[in-house]
This record gives sequence, C-alpha cells and structure tokens, in this order.
Amino acid sequence: MSVMDLYNVWCQSATDDPDLQSELESVKGNETEIRDRFYRDLEFGTVGLRGVLGAGTNRMNVYTVRRATQGLANYVKKSFAQPSVAISFDSRNKSDVFAKAAASVLAANGIQVHIYTELMPTPCLSWAVRALGCSAGIMVTASHNPAKYNGYKAYGADGCQITLEVAEAVINEINSLDMFHDVKTTDFDAAVKDGMVKFIEQSVIEEYYQNVLAQGINTKLCAESGLKIVYTPLNGTGNKPVREILSRIGIQDVTVVKEQENPDGNFPTCPYPNPEIREALQLGLKYCDEVKPDLLLATDPDADRVGIAVPDGDDYALFTGNEVGALLTEYICSQRVANGTMPKNPIVIKTIVTTDLIAAIAKNYGLEMIEVLTGFKFIGEQIGLLEAKGEENRYVFGFEESYGYLAGTYVRDKDAVVASMLICEMAAYYRTKGISLLQARENLYKKYGVFHHSLQSFAFEGESGMKKMNELMTSLRTEQPQAIGGLKVVSVSDYQTSTTTNKETGATTAITLPKSNVLVFDLAEGAKVVIRPSGTEPKIKCYYTAVGETMDAALATEEKLKQDFDKIFQ
Repeated sequence: MSVMDLYNVWCQSATDDPDLQSELESVKGNETEIRDRFYRDLEFGTVGLRGVLGAGTNRMNVYTVRRATQGLANYVKKSFAQPSVAISFDSRNKSDVFAKAAASVLAANGIQVHIYTELMPTPCLSWAVRALGCSAGIMVTASHNPAKYNGYKAYGADGCQITLEVAEAVINEINSLDMFHDVKTTDFDAAVKDGMVKFIEQSVIEEYYQNVLAQGINTKLCAESGLKIVYTPLNGTGNKPVREILSRIGIQDVTVVKEQENPDGNFPTCPYPNPEIREALQLGLKYCDEVKPDLLLATDPDADRVGIAVPDGDDYALFTGNEVGALLTEYICSQRVANGTMPKNPIVIKTIVTTDLIAAIAKNYGLEMIEVLTGFKFIGEQIGLLEAKGEENRYVFGFEESYGYLAGTYVRDKDAVVASMLICEMAAYYRTKGISLLQARENLYKKYGVFHHSLQSFAFEGESGMKKMNELMTSLRTEQPQAIGGLKVVSVSDYQTSTTTNKETGATTAITLPKSNVLVFDLAEGAKVVIRPSGTEPKIKCYYTAVGETMDAALATEEKLKQDFDKIFQ
C-alpha cells in the first residue's frame, strides 16, 4: 500500500482520537509531512516502541499502541496457560491513554491485567511483574526524551525488559497484524467491572518500598547527618516514591523544585528532561544558589535514572553517570567489607560503554566484574542467570554510564528510587567523616587513577537520516581508521561480526556477547572509543574514554578524539 493510500485509510478509520483527525486534516496535500508519518511502521525494537506523538504508522498513537499490544497478547497467550500482564505509565502526554488502550486490548484477548491507579516509575513496573507473578509487563514512557515523544517498553515474566529472542517473536506477531482489522479491544471501564482489569493495591507498593530500604547500609546515619537536599522529579514519577524513601531514612531537609514538582508531560521548564544534561538541572541549580544544599538530586520522568550536582566553591559541579556509579561501587564495596556483609564470590556488572574504573575497584575488593552489551536489560539478564543457580545474593551492584543504577535483585531494571537513597546515604556517611562528595571523587582518582568519559551524540532525523546513519556505520567497518585523536588504534571489536581484531598482528578473537551494531576502538595509552546507533533515537552515539595522570591530560586527549569524530559525522 502506498503512503497516500495509507494516509487515506487513516483519514477514514482513525476516528477514536479527535487529535489524530485534526492532525491528518492539517497535513492534507503536504506530501513531505504525510510521507514522514507513513513511510514506515514505527519500529518495535529490542525494548519496544518509541516515537513522536501523532497520527500515522510512524508515530506513537492509540493505534500503534494497540497493534503492538495485540502482538504481545498473541505471544503471551501462546507462551503461558493463564497469562497476565502488569501495566504502569509515567507523566508524558497520553501515557494514561496509551496504558488504558493497552489494558483494553489485553482484556479483550482474555488476559488478566494489573494496572497502577496513578503514574508510577519504571522500576515499579518491574516490581509489579515479579510481585504479582505476571507473564509480561508494559511501561508507557519515553524516558528522558523531549515532550513530543512517548514510548512503550515491554517486560518479560522475570521483570526484565524482554530478551532479544522474545522481542523477535513479538515483532513477528505484530508484523502479521493489520492495525485496524486484526486488533481486539474492549471498553476499559467495562473490563474493570468484569474483573479483567484490576488495580494494583497499595500493599504491592509498600512491599517495593521495603525492598528498596533493605538495600541501605548506613541509613541510620542519615537522620543525624544534617544532610540538606534540593530535589527535582523533572515533572515526572519520582516525586512521591523518592520523597517517601528519603523521609523514611530520616532525611527531612528536602527542598523540592516547585516548578518541576507535579506531573506535566509538556516539561515547560526543561524541554529535554534528561538529568544527564545541565539544561534540565538549571532550575534546580538556581534553587541551590538560595538553599545551599549538600546535594542536588534529579530523577527523569519515569524515575529510572538519577543525576546529581554537588557544591564546588561558589558553584555546583554536575557528576557524570560514570562518576556516580564508580563512587557508589566504591562506597558499597568498602562498607560491605567493613561490616562483614559482602557475599561470597561477589559480582559487579557494567555495560561495555561504562567506565573501566570499575575493573580496578572490583579487583581491589575481590569482586568478579561482568561486562554486558549496552542496555540495562542485559544487567537484569545476568541477575536472572544468577537467580536460576540460586546465587542472586552474589550480585552487589550494577550500573550503566547513562545514569542508571541498581542495588539488590528485587527488580530487574535500573531504579532511581534506590539510587537516590544510596546516593544520599553515601553523602551523609561522608559528611559525618568531614568529606564532601567532591573530595570523595578526588580520593577515588588518587586511589585508582584518572579515567575521564564523555558521550557525544550525532542526530540524523527522518528517512534520509536513517540512511546516512547506516552508511556511516558501514564506512567505519570497511575503512577503519589507523589512528584516532593522534593515538594508534590497537584493536577493533565489531559486535556485529562478533570479532576483535588486533591491528598489529591481525589476529582475531571471538566475542561471546550477542550480536549488536557496536564498534569499539581500543587505542594506545588506555584510551577507547565506542560507537553505536541509539536503539531508541535517530542518533549515533560516541563514548570516549581518556586516561591520564591528571584530569587536564585526560581532557586534552578527549578533545582530540572528539575533533576526529566531528569530521567523520558532520
């Protein structure tokens, strides 16, 4: 069917949402706008859907959500005798609408639905799947993307985002469906009345809180530490659970950024609600100028990521995800060794783009370090493998550089609630020792060396952008650079072909992780560049590692690396 044929079908059939009809009418006769909405189906990738809100097969709307859910329903009905699915949603525009649309499709297919009564964080979806024994889970969110986006993440029965194999099976189901004729649905309120849709009770949430609190090590110090916090949930789901947990561990001096306190999918004060960037924290930093806290804490809209800023003279310094993750790893390991709670044969898990500093910390405390592909679901998968052997207690901590952390095995996704608690506990502990988090970071560098990491993203919008992304990745594979930033390329790891090639000897070794569109260039002097297309956005991401005796030396190396890739991707 041609793009214009699809457009005409939608004009006639997409009548459930008046906003979609208005949009379709507004682009009438505009071939470019119509093509962008209909030139492809919104891809159900390895984690689910994510796209711009609006009308069309290449947009997030009730029809693309229903079709994806029908595909998921077909899969779980084939895989489970009595299937059930948990659903949660965040503060984004239409998240509640999409959550109810998904619930209605599942109910129409005879699948029991458990849905939260209000917006809840991503880790609470993972918890609900596990606590209620569900076959699958759905989280309606686009994480930290701009307001024009929404998305849909699918979870397996273990509470982890679905595996590559399950994703492929669900995708095959989805691809066989006509959006308007092959999808079952029913009235949401009628499904509630019939008992096919049940609301998740407060007792389930309380059990989640208890599991979060159980990850504390020195929480008794928090009440007497005098720690002062400025917190922003960035108009998302973290407001209630993060404040509840901080209150329970005795941190009472919490100033909330009022403009970003309540749910608002338009994110009026931070167009890009990502705690990784200074722009999103700018309003919180203004509060810091007045309140003078020990710590600024910011969680993203679905509260699975957390960013911080700490006092640095008259200003506040933002810590990267790698820095916070390394600090937490050092803190947790040192304290568990000190109080005798470190398990036998302990394990820490990180992704391939996360700081190599963790290897040094793990070696110091006698932990095994496991490295996985980018994406927290691969960390969750490793926890599941440990659980299958009855060894889940070996897991001490896991994190990825993109501000996602998890202590404990009660959920299988990154959790900004537990991370916020542990960050505050860590800050309180060091405060009682007369050490600031800035000093703690410097102590880490002195102990293990300076590892500096940064991420650079190159955006490629629309159909032509996707084509260019593919061409650039192919070019890097076939015309590999001999040096980057003046540093010799020592080896190249291609996770798509599952091979690592030593550039000096030509020898190759096999990569045992799943195939992925990732290239890793290991350079002289311990430097590294990891390149991968984003799985959720039209971007190529470059992760730089620069190692030096001093921070200035590392930064100088990083700048040279960036200059070379600016030339390649611009």
